[in-house]
Amino acid sequence: MTIHRFDVLILGAGAAGLMCAAEAGKRGRRVAIIERADRAGKKILISGGGRCNFTNIYSQPDNFISSNPHFAKSALARYTPSDFIALIEKHRIPYHEKTLGQLFCDRSASDITDLLELECQNAGVKTFLNCGIREVQRTTEFVVHAEVDEFHAAALVVATGGLSIPKMGATAFGYDLARQFGLNIQETRPALAPFVLGSRERSEYCDLAGVSAEVVVTANHHSFKESMLITHRGLSGPAILQLSSYWNKGAPIQIDIAPDRDVTAAIRDDTVRDMATARSVFQRILPKRFAARWLDLHAPSDWTKKSLAELERQVHNWTLTPADTEGYEKAEVTAGGVDTNELSSKTMESRRVPGLFFIGEVVDVTGHLGGHNFQWAWASGAAAGRAA
Repeated sequence: MTIHRFDVLILGAGAAGLMCAAEAGKRGRRVAIIERADRAGKKILISGGGRCNFTNIYSQPDNFISSNPHFAKSALARYTPSDFIALIEKHRIPYHEKTLGQLFCDRSASDITDLLELECQNAGVKTFLNCGIREVQRTTEFVVHAEVDEFHAAALVVATGGLSIPKMGATAFGYDLARQFGLNIQETRPALAPFVLGSRERSEYCDLAGVSAEVVVTANHHSFKESMLITHRGLSGPAILQLSSYWNKGAPIQIDIAPDRDVTAAIRDDTVRDMATARSVFQRILPKRFAARWLDLHAPSDWTKKSLAELERQVHNWTLTPADTEGYEKAEVTAGGVDTNELSSKTMESRRVPGLFFIGEVVDVTGHLGGHNFQWAWASGAAAGRAA
């Protein structure tokens, strides 16, 4: 067995861990990253369809969910999207903006992992891959027992991620470690996940898989206006993924399938009011197959003004109760995690265990879709790296 001594040990070579390591290394700390996978940044590489939506230029504390909505403010203010963009430009990585302030690599997500690994290398960080951890102890310092080696350091940073995408190696290790040291965990759940519909709605709509429409979806007093995609098992697309982070199992969701449109006005004004007229009107506003199907299931038995008023109401308030989400297998992130009341908002250090830090997805801070979770990784990683 080899015994290694460092100033800072970081568990996990994801976005937050790599950022933290680079920042700590720049300050002259002897830093090691311990990662059980065979390479760093595996989740970065599959993000954004392989292009990595690495931040959002409009990222603000309002874009995050936490039991303490104020917790993220300090770290986000001290490491902003502009700071990460400056790093991207320093490394001459070409990028572009998509909708709603989302920034993506022009080439590949590997540009981001290459950047982070180079920053770590330049800061003298040592990375140990294929290194599973058996046990963590604390005496006068932290002792990490790996399968072969033993690591000692005064500071330990937990950047092990959440439970989402288990096929990429996600585990509950970070939460178990927090509990070992007496920290509270806010209940975890899949977030940014597609919905599964019940058997009746699946039979009614899911043969339309691949059809998408611009909608407004609402649940639990939160609304999102983006596209919705019908899948083989239910609903997905940006609007649905956003909503899933706020949805409680068993609760209904409302969908406005024609935002800001008076759909039935043309039918009311027509001298002939029948199904054929209605279908023609709906298909000018919605994708044709979806319009036809939705009308087949919701059209009134007559075409009186009262019936059309009710049809208009349903267009803007189509109510469904999803059976569930697709769970951690398809969730982009994990909501909940290490209770923010346990941590310093400035440094991410445990209030009860000096030298113990938690950053990134393992913490109870969850971003909206569109680059915000990466921004939290950069901001929380930088905060801990500057303090450890």
